[in-house]
Amino acid sequence: MRHSRIFRALIGIGLLAGFGVAFAAPAGAAFTSPSPPTPTSICTGTDSAPGQLAGVYAGNVLVTGNCWVNAGQAVVEGNLTLDPGASLNATFAQNDQAGYTGTSGLTVQGSIYVNDGASLVLGCEPNYFPCSDDPVSDEGAPGPGTFSVRDVVWGDIIGSDSLGIVVHNSVILGSVDELGGGGGVNCSTPATGAFAELQSPAYSDFEDNSIGGSLTVAGLQTCWLGAERNDVQGSVTDTGNVFADPGANEVLANVIQGSIYCSGNNPAVQFATSHSGPNQVNGSASGECGFSTLQPNPEGTLMPISVQT
Repeated sequence: MRHSRIFRALIGIGLLAGFGVAFAAPAGAAFTSPSPPTPTSICTGTDSAPGQLAGVYAGNVLVTGNCWVNAGQAVVEGNLTLDPGASLNATFAQNDQAGYTGTSGLTVQGSIYVNDGASLVLGCEPNYFPCSDDPVSDEGAPGPGTFSVRDVVWGDIIGSDSLGIVVHNSVILGSVDELGGGGGVNCSTPATGAFAELQSPAYSDFEDNSIGGSLTVAGLQTCWLGAERNDVQGSVTDTGNVFADPGANEVLANVIQGSIYCSGNNPAVQFATSHSGPNQVNGSASGECGFSTLQPNPEGTLMPISVQT
């Protein structure tokens, strides 16, 4: 599996009840999320023999160890929970099992809970994050990929001290909250799990998604963060995060119906190597993402991080 092309240089947000109250958590703080209901099914596996999440699951599902979605469509009619240290790779476009054809993808009719040290990699797209089984985009091959997967979550994605969450080209009808966690302020590649498969440091990234609620990343300590070209019906918050890569924190080109608030990040929100434009914000914008905040784009021209629509 390949890392995001926005993130290629590494390898070769909170509002409470509206914009009136800013949620600023210290980096490295511990977070807890609501306890999901008891699972009725378990997907378990190892790096050498990943478990297969496929078919229809009538209740809640627990992922332990390492699981993939590459054996056709998987539908979870309840919640999907990643156990501490578990990983789920849902970036396969095809049914890759011998003798089978068709597409793979994941639909979760409840919420996804990504617990302490767990990693979630969801969705893929040709230009920015090629699918794991896209033959055109294999390492060393020229050009973008050709496959795509648009996974769907009816509820929320909630990360509590997770290792990393990477979501591309997906639909989340609720909110996305990543609170605390990360692999630490370093760019070391984990030995196991989804990021070992990526051959990448642990990082978090949200690109080209449709989010029905808000997007919040707070108290994260990791290598890199990106949030680009998302359609967010609520607000975006990026606060109290610390990154090892000086080019991290590219929170750009999002279309935001609510407000955006960014503060206390190191480094601050920036264009870095991204050629994306400013965030388009219907509500207010403040801090590092304020309408008056200017940062140089890759060509050195000062541009606003956010503009009002």
